[in-house]
Amino acid sequence: MGNFPLASGQWIPPHSHPQHQLAWTRRGVLGVAVADTYWVLPPTRALWLPAGVVHRTGATRDAVLCSLYLEPGRCDLDWAEPTPVGVDGLLAHLIGHLGRDDLAEDARLRAEAVVLDLLHPLPTLPIDVPHPADERVCAVADALLAEPADRRSLEAHARAVGVSRRTLTRLFVHDTGMSFDRWRTHVRLRAALPLLAEGQPVSRVAHAVGYATPSAFLAAFRRTVGTSPRRYLGGDVVDAAVDPSTGGVSDVAVPRGSR
Repeated sequence: MGNFPLASGQWIPPHSHPQHQLAWTRRGVLGVAVADTYWVLPPTRALWLPAGVVHRTGATRDAVLCSLYLEPGRCDLDWAEPTPVGVDGLLAHLIGHLGRDDLAEDARLRAEAVVLDLLHPLPTLPIDVPHPADERVCAVADALLAEPADRRSLEAHARAVGVSRRTLTRLFVHDTGMSFDRWRTHVRLRAALPLLAEGQPVSRVAHAVGYATPSAFLAAFRRTVGTSPRRYLGGDVVDAAVDPSTGGVSDVAVPRGSR
C-alpha cells in the first residue's frame, strides 16, 4: 500500500508494477492513462491495473493516490485489462485498513481477500483519444485538445492547416481510426469528466466543452459511452434530468464524495 500526494496537473511518468494495483483517491480526482486510453477516477471509482501494464497516473484536481498492491500469486482475479470498479464505504475502509504499517500478515491476507470479493467491474467503456502522427492532423488535434469547446468545422480546420476537407477527413481516419466528429466528441467527453467528477453542474460542463445545451451533451455521452455521466463515474456526482412537463434539462447536483 502506498499513498502519494499529487498536485493538480501533476503526473507520474509511465511505469509498471510487478504486482496488480488498485488505484484510488479519497479526495480530488485522479486520471490514469494507458496508451491512448484514459480513465477519470473520483472517490467513488477505482481502477484495477494488472501487473506489468505500463500506465501514467496524475491528478486533475489535488489528490492523494492510494495504491493497493496485490501479489499475482495470491490473487484469484484474472482480469487481463485495466478495469474500473465502484468504491463504496466498506471498500474505502478496507483500503485504508490495508495502509496500516502494523498489520500482521494473516490479518492482511484476510483483508485482501475481502477486497477482492468487493471488486465489481463498472459496465462502462474508457474514452480513447488516439493521437495522430501526420503533422497536419496533429496541428488540428493539438488545437482541439487545448480548447475542446472550439466549434470550428472540419472545413475550417482543413483551411487552417492548408489541406482540403477531403484530405483531412481521410488523414483523420487513417491516423486515429476515427472520423473527425467522433474524435472531437471523445476529446470533449474526456475534458468533461474531471469537471463532472468535481461536482460542476452539467449545464456548465456542457458549455465548457463545446455543447450548446446540456441535453446535447448528455445525448453524446450516452451514445459514446453507453450510460449517463453519473453512472459512468460510479457514484454521487452531478447528473442531469429531463423535466417531463417542459422537456427541458435541469441540473441535479448530488453531493460530492471525499477521497
